[in-house]
Amino acid sequence: MMKPAELTLTKEWDKTFPKSDKVDHSKVTFINRYGITLAADLYVPKGAEGKLPAIAVCGPFGAVKEQCSGLYAQTMAERGFLTLAFDPSFTGESGGNVRCMASPDINTEDFMAAVDFLSLCDKVDPNRIGIIGICGWGGLALNTAALDTRIKATVASTMYDMTRVNAKGYFDSEDSEEARYQKRAAMCAQRLEDLKAGEYKLGGGVVDPLPEDAPYFVKDYYDYYKTGRGYHPRSLNSNGGWNVIGCESFINQPILQYSNEIRSAVLVMHGDAAHSCYFGRDAYANMVKGSKYADNKELLIIPGASHTDLYDGGGKGAIPFDKIEAFMKEYLK
Repeated sequence: MMKPAELTLTKEWDKTFPKSDKVDHSKVTFINRYGITLAADLYVPKGAEGKLPAIAVCGPFGAVKEQCSGLYAQTMAERGFLTLAFDPSFTGESGGNVRCMASPDINTEDFMAAVDFLSLCDKVDPNRIGIIGICGWGGLALNTAALDTRIKATVASTMYDMTRVNAKGYFDSEDSEEARYQKRAAMCAQRLEDLKAGEYKLGGGVVDPLPEDAPYFVKDYYDYYKTGRGYHPRSLNSNGGWNVIGCESFINQPILQYSNEIRSAVLVMHGDAAHSCYFGRDAYANMVKGSKYADNKELLIIPGASHTDLYDGGGKGAIPFDKIEAFMKEYLK
């Protein structure tokens, strides 16, 4: 039976950003093809009439819809789009009996289920649907765009390729058979420890307290997830993090295998000061290499912006919402 489960959803406004008086907000749920019920925030421009273009938003990886995906969604709703910011399976207010797990397949399906919901919404034009993925969900957005032909436009913001970073480490510094073997062996040992303990061990969220010698991008993460700027009690990154084995299957799953077959429009945007910028640059290069559909693909590099600046603007308006709006309006005509 494709019947959503009953979820307990927070009624009060508990976002990390102020509520806009230009949009109507409500909580909704929908179901994916694995029978997992997902929780989402629906944002509709006040006074909107007729069928609207729509955008599903998710990310960052380990965040919740009350953080930057909600900010993106509300801002785009202010600009005339019906938007949906959702929690992935096993996280936030969404369902899934085991918590703090991730899956390249199930998380891609989460995006497709959001497109299902929007396609059947009576306020949406089903031929004008786009998606926005932030951080690790930027890579998953590209993977979804390669699979879901209903999507007309995709924005990948400050993206991670979660399969690449899990298999090869940061900056590909662990790209060897031996390093991957050690990771796999550790995960397999942890599986048995978890079963004996009767619970999954958490890997820990953003490090706290912050070491003085922490890399600059870890300091950026701390400044967002562990302070009043972006902390949320349901965010994995703000608290205990993913399970140690939560991302195990990403090691063997190259999600961007068919990205150069994406026919719909794609905007990849990254800050040039972001440690993760190589993910965006390489994803774009691979997407257009040998592609018959390169004309509607674009790479936008934002001067001076760090990885987390594209979470909430970084106090300097770093998120190019005017560009996102223009891109979506062009391809969601």
